[in-house]
Amino acid sequence: MITLTESAVKHIKRFREDENMPDGGLRVAVVGGGCSGLSYKLEFQKEPQPNDKIFEQEGVKVFIDPKSFLYVKGLTLDYQGGLNGTGFNFTNPNASKSCGCGTSFSV
Repeated sequence: MITLTESAVKHIKRFREDENMPDGGLRVAVVGGGCSGLSYKLEFQKEPQPNDKIFEQEGVKVFIDPKSFLYVKGLTLDYQGGLNGTGFNFTNPNASKSCGCGTSFSV
């Protein structure tokens, strides 16, 4: 299960329209790299891949490949804006360590 906060849903819908993909979904992936070893990658896609896990919340679809899902199961995706920065924040119960910016982690 992947959970999106109300703020994340609102911003994903806005960004999806900016990308001209009103019916597309957000791909959440884990890739090697970053200061802690693994990084999150977000991008919009029109359709899921055949083996993707698909989650939907308030009209927002999230696509996750099976390998990435092992690392993000239980993830909460939030969007925050303010003086300390703007962007998506990841709360991952599988991460044993994360970097200061919150976009890189290890398990």
